[in-house]
Amino acid sequence: MTATEGVFRRADVRLQDGGVLPEVKIAYVTQGRLAPDGRNAILLTHGFTSSQHFAVGGAGASEGSWGALVGPGKPVDTDRMFVVSSNMLGSSFGSTGPASIDPRTGRPYGPDFPDITVSDIVAQQRALVEHLGVKHLHAVVGPSYGGFQAFQWAVDHPGFMDRVAPVVTSVHASADLGSVDRMVETFAANPAWNGGHHYGDPRMAETMTDLRVRTLKGYGLEADLAPRFPDPAAREAEIRRIAAEWGKVFDPNSLIALRKASLRYDVRPKLNRIAARVLFVLSRTDALFPPSLRDPTMAALKEAGVAAEYFEIDSDRGHLASGLDAEKWAPVLRAFLA
Repeated sequence: MTATEGVFRRADVRLQDGGVLPEVKIAYVTQGRLAPDGRNAILLTHGFTSSQHFAVGGAGASEGSWGALVGPGKPVDTDRMFVVSSNMLGSSFGSTGPASIDPRTGRPYGPDFPDITVSDIVAQQRALVEHLGVKHLHAVVGPSYGGFQAFQWAVDHPGFMDRVAPVVTSVHASADLGSVDRMVETFAANPAWNGGHHYGDPRMAETMTDLRVRTLKGYGLEADLAPRFPDPAAREAEIRRIAAEWGKVFDPNSLIALRKASLRYDVRPKLNRIAARVLFVLSRTDALFPPSLRDPTMAALKEAGVAAEYFEIDSDRGHLASGLDAEKWAPVLRAFLA
C-alpha cells in the first residue's frame, strides 16, 4: 500500500513551559483509510533518532525497521486500520525543530529553540490526528522514545484511545542530568559548532556520524550485521555508511532538545489516569531498557488499576529486537490489536 506524506501546520502554539512557537509544522505519513466514524486509527510513535518513516521505509538503520509489523494483513493491518506516523516536534525530519527558521529572526532557532516536553510532542500529535478526521484512536504503538510517547498519551489523553503498546521503553527516563552537558561538550569540540549556530557548515556531519556509530553499536547493530559482514573491517565500514546517512541530516540541537525533554519524562505519578489496555514489551538483551524493568513497571501498573500485560522478546538483537526480530512478537501485537 502506498504511503501518503503530508505536513500539518499550526500557528502560535503555546508550550507546556509557557514558551510560544509562532509556527509549528508536523511531518507525517499515513497508510490505509479512515473509517466514516473516524475511530479505526492507530498512531505510531517513533524513537529518539528515528523518523515518521520507521515503519514505511526511508534512509538509515531505523527507517523501515518496523516494516514487518505494519502493512496489509500485518499486525498493524493497513487493510483495516488508518495508520498515522508523525515526526516528533523538535526532531529533524520535517517537523519544527531547532534547525527550523524562526519567523521572528529569519534564522534557524539553533540553541534558542524553546524547551519542550514529551507532553508537548503528544499535544501536537493529537492536533494532527484530529485535523486528519480521527475521532478516537484504536491504539498508540511505538518503540523506545516512541514508548515514552505512548505512555504519555495514555496519561495525558486517557479517553482518546483504547490501547497503548509501549515497546523497549520505560515509564520514566534516566535521570542522567549530565548527559546534555556531555552532548554539548562533544559538539563543541568540532570547530563548526559556533555555540550551536553551526548551520551551513558541513563539518558537523563528521561528529554526528561518529556519535551515530557508537549509538548503533550500543543498540546491537554490530552483531546483527556479522552474518552478512563477517570481516570486521567490512562490518565497520557498513556501520559507518549507515551512520553517515543519518549524520548528514540530523541536527545536533535536535538531540539536545529531545534529550532535555526526556529527562523530565516520568509518568509514574499519573499511571492511575490510564484507561486504555496496555501491552508492555521488552527485549531480553536490551541494554537500554533491560528486562529488569518488568517487575517494577507491571507492579506499578497493577497498583494503579491498569489492565496490562507483558511480553518479552527472546532476541539476541538488543534494543533493535522489536524490528529485526519482529516475527518473535508479531502474534502478540496482532492479538492485542485485534
